[in-house]
Amino acid sequence: MQFIKQHPLLITFITLAAVVAGYSANIYFDRQNQQSGSGWGSGTTIVVTQPAEMRIIIDEIESIGTAKANESVSLTSKVTETVRKVNFEDGMYITAGEILVELTNSEETAQLAEAQAAVNESTRQFKRVQNLIQQRLASETRLDVEKARMETAQARLEAILARLDDRLIRAPFSGLLGFRSVSPGTLLTPTTVITTLDDIGIIKLDFSIPETYLSVISKGQEVIAMSAAYPNEKFSGKVQTINSRVDPVTRSVTIRAHLNNDARLLRPGMLLMVNLVRNRSLALVVPEEAVIPVQDKQFVFVVQDGTAHRIQIQTGRRRPGIIEVLEGLEPGQQVITQGAIKIRSGSKVAIKGEKPSARKADKETGETE
Repeated sequence: MQFIKQHPLLITFITLAAVVAGYSANIYFDRQNQQSGSGWGSGTTIVVTQPAEMRIIIDEIESIGTAKANESVSLTSKVTETVRKVNFEDGMYITAGEILVELTNSEETAQLAEAQAAVNESTRQFKRVQNLIQQRLASETRLDVEKARMETAQARLEAILARLDDRLIRAPFSGLLGFRSVSPGTLLTPTTVITTLDDIGIIKLDFSIPETYLSVISKGQEVIAMSAAYPNEKFSGKVQTINSRVDPVTRSVTIRAHLNNDARLLRPGMLLMVNLVRNRSLALVVPEEAVIPVQDKQFVFVVQDGTAHRIQIQTGRRRPGIIEVLEGLEPGQQVITQGAIKIRSGSKVAIKGEKPSARKADKETGETE
């Protein structure tokens, strides 16, 4: 009392401030209630809902793998010789059998002409002796000698043709060439790399998984790979081989999958993120934000006839943004994803975006019927 008598102005100011604060709070809550009703009447809360729906859920094993070419080779020469002509450019795609490099072959060409002449002569002598035998003017022994001479000449001719073929560097299979390392006039030796050739129509993807998954992995399982170079692309393939040994240090096993690479986007040596598909199943799911945990139980609010009902559910697998529902819901039921914190079971609610007139008309139609 002594304080009030000494400071009457201060007490008056505090009282006025309390009255103004109470009045402002009352106005604020009235406005909030009006906004929540949005024309639906007092006590109705606006909520956002989504239907419980069936979706495919994929069980995957994640790993990291390295891309390898289906076939890969460094092209070299079988002989030491000078390059006469180069028939390719860097990065070309070639087919099997195409001639990439021609080596000088002047000596072999001359030898070929000589060998061909010897074959022609030995063949004529063989045929002449055959005619003499038919006339009984020559022996069988002479025919055998001419036949041996003809076969020897033919063998020498084939050897010259083989040496000539060694001076033509051909593509052993279809694929993509690397950089060209030689030019006309270069002296090639068997250790000189001309270029590289990679068959990238199919990419071999090697990755490792823990040995604990061995019981659920088999040949033919689906693999989905992704690369940082192509963030919007997914490359699908199949498990081709499971290594026969487990690494005793990491306790993992190497898996090889084949990926289709017709677009030639993937290159050998690329790092790929791998998802090995264990199982695909159809499941009932709801948005993650719709599930309300209470101790060890899970609940959702569903909307039925403008009323919110809290239902206990049993959840299963979780994926980004969704949760599998094992029990408690049916497909198509509307679950509340926003606004559940403002309501209780039995509260009147209105779905955001739904027109009041439409709902009232539906209700009146139902009552008339």
